[in-house]
Amino acid sequence: MGGFADGRPAAEVLAELTALHAGDEPARGRPGVANTFDSGSASVEDVAVRAFELYLHVNGLYPTSFPSVATLEHEVVAIVGGQLHAPPGAAGSWTSGGTESCLLAAKAARDARPDVAHPRIVFARSAHAAWAKAAGYFGLDPVIVDIDPVTITADVAAIERAIDDDTVLVVASAPSYGHGVVDPIPEIAAICAGRGVRCHVDACIGGWVLPFAEQLGYRVPPWDFRVPGVDSISVDLHKYGYTPKGCSILLYRTAALRRTQYFVGSDWTGYPVVNPTMQSSKSGGLIAAAWAVLRHLGADGYRELVSRTLAATRELVEGLGEIPELRILGTPAASLVAVTTDGVDFFAFLDELERLGWAVQPQLSQPNIPPTIHLTMTATHGPHVPDLLHALRTAARTAATREPLPTAEQLCAVDRLTALAVADGGVSPDALTELMLGSGLLTDGRLAPVHALLDHLPPALREAALLAFFEGLNPPL
Repeated sequence: MGGFADGRPAAEVLAELTALHAGDEPARGRPGVANTFDSGSASVEDVAVRAFELYLHVNGLYPTSFPSVATLEHEVVAIVGGQLHAPPGAAGSWTSGGTESCLLAAKAARDARPDVAHPRIVFARSAHAAWAKAAGYFGLDPVIVDIDPVTITADVAAIERAIDDDTVLVVASAPSYGHGVVDPIPEIAAICAGRGVRCHVDACIGGWVLPFAEQLGYRVPPWDFRVPGVDSISVDLHKYGYTPKGCSILLYRTAALRRTQYFVGSDWTGYPVVNPTMQSSKSGGLIAAAWAVLRHLGADGYRELVSRTLAATRELVEGLGEIPELRILGTPAASLVAVTTDGVDFFAFLDELERLGWAVQPQLSQPNIPPTIHLTMTATHGPHVPDLLHALRTAARTAATREPLPTAEQLCAVDRLTALAVADGGVSPDALTELMLGSGLLTDGRLAPVHALLDHLPPALREAALLAFFEGLNPPL
């Protein structure tokens, strides 16, 4: 915080900011990077920036003061609803992202059932972690059911068994984040309708790919409002809509289903507060940018982007089929691919892939589900697929000659820490940091050994280690 008292020239501030940003996502534009969605179009970037600048000081909290914000939101919701076959009378909201959309769907379902003292939410282990977060935030009892180890989709029979009189919401994925597969939504929605329970389809990451894939002639499993019993759907536009970060849409089959999403407060000394979302103040620039990008690209533009995305995905999937040491989990429904190893230590493979300059996203193991790498494909990735396949093949074959990760010494450290946790009822962040340093995992910046260690920790200890690490990114002042 040194020097804050003295203002600096704008050019100097922006130069410093540019230098800081240079270290962000060094692999941007390459396949597999899960955090960046780039249309590859300069005009898309330009229209988003110009729209945001126009609404830079507009606060979405005040639609009566800034009526255009309400118009923009309504039109964006209508565009998305049209692609998802929302029926007449459907309603929706713009939110800050997929997690907020999930949180609001859970809150609306809970508040619609004030008669339930201990509300429950049912979802598969493959559902996004945002649903566990929603349960924790809103006092819902999470009931997590297993997934089919072959299809990697939600177990319909397990969901049916899990529903009881206290269940207020059941969640299905279209597709799931981790493996890119679509759950059996017609079957799940039919069970929910029969039991009088809300059914939400989490289509945050793929919901703006599936409609255009279907229009292009791809076979897409039923998932949207054409499925009877589907009550609400969430779709992120800041992913495959290629809008700036901070834009998701939550749709309900009827306005009545949306009503309990709202917060209304007038019992205080200030102005009456009516919030449709978790946030009060929110950037008008984001909704303006989303509106501008949607209008600029249009359905034809999105069909072109999805066509290129799916072509790159198909090339990747076909190439992976020719690498015997690797296999895809499930059948990708759109543009997300999860890959594990066959006969090769997974974390040694991950380490070799990282050495080759491919910092892809690893996903740790779950009951009956092996660890995988998560590959997110977008419209700009086609030219890079041959290089990615070459790296995957090379990493797999080199890993076959290596010892597994963690090493025997690192496993001993894991065992010691686990024993300490059992004996003392927990482990301090300092002890976790000491484990990382003492095992030599953080000496050269490689992350694969760290992920290997996390994968071998019991779940509670794994989460404690993750908390300790991320707390360290924002240390006390």
